[in-house]
Amino acid sequence: MTTAFRFILRSAPRFRVDLQGLLPAADLSVTALGNRRVLHGHDAIALGDLFRIDEQPAGAEPAFSFQGDLSRFDRLGAGLAAGRIAVEGDAGDYLGLQMTGGAIELDGSAGLLAGCEMAGGRLHVAGNVGDYAAGALPGSMDGMRGGDFIIGGNAGERLADRMRRGTLVVHGDAGAFCASRMVAGTLAIGGRVGAHCGWGQRRGSLVFAGAAPALPDTFVPTDYDFRVIWQLLARSLAKRGGVFASLAARSPTRHAGDVAAGGKGEWWIAA
Repeated sequence: MTTAFRFILRSAPRFRVDLQGLLPAADLSVTALGNRRVLHGHDAIALGDLFRIDEQPAGAEPAFSFQGDLSRFDRLGAGLAAGRIAVEGDAGDYLGLQMTGGAIELDGSAGLLAGCEMAGGRLHVAGNVGDYAAGALPGSMDGMRGGDFIIGGNAGERLADRMRRGTLVVHGDAGAFCASRMVAGTLAIGGRVGAHCGWGQRRGSLVFAGAAPALPDTFVPTDYDFRVIWQLLARSLAKRGGVFASLAARSPTRHAGDVAAGGKGEWWIAA
């Protein structure tokens, strides 16, 4: 059995707060957490000045739960390798940055770069996410590298930019340049996509379960029998519910591209 803690926001901070390194662990205490210093603007502030911290009944794994509007709190769950983080409210930028394990459950919306370079674990955002979700940090060659990322609402621009591995599901819409420079992995979209989807896509699978996308000239139809492959993919995505639950009963078309970048990516259009 391990410790669990609840953080109740006292009031909205004046500046943005960096929560890098604040992760659930077995050896924490209310006193140690309250005295922990975090960056608030250009200065450090005690975590206890921002939150009321209560110890909760022990569970099977270390856990944090947050209550309040955390839209000014960045890097929540960054580097998470184990344990669970739950948030009742919104979160700021870099939610789940480079996480490798564990689970993050957000019942609100997140800012920019949610799930950026995540390599494992499960990230579930019930609301919307900003630009560059599941993407890469500036100068990096790889975006999302593994794990499961579920977005209940809409995603901003450059979703899954340079995505390399893992499964990303968006129940709503996605902005412009979705799956740009995608290397591998699976991205399923339940709503509409913006302009230039799949720009520079090298490999990877896109599944369109909602509105059919505008098909670029650099994606070409395929005519071989892919029914077995489709059933495996569709049944895997059906576990995410919503519009994806009925995929196995549909007959999609398949297109390969971006031929300008090698042409080994695939689009499954099951609208």
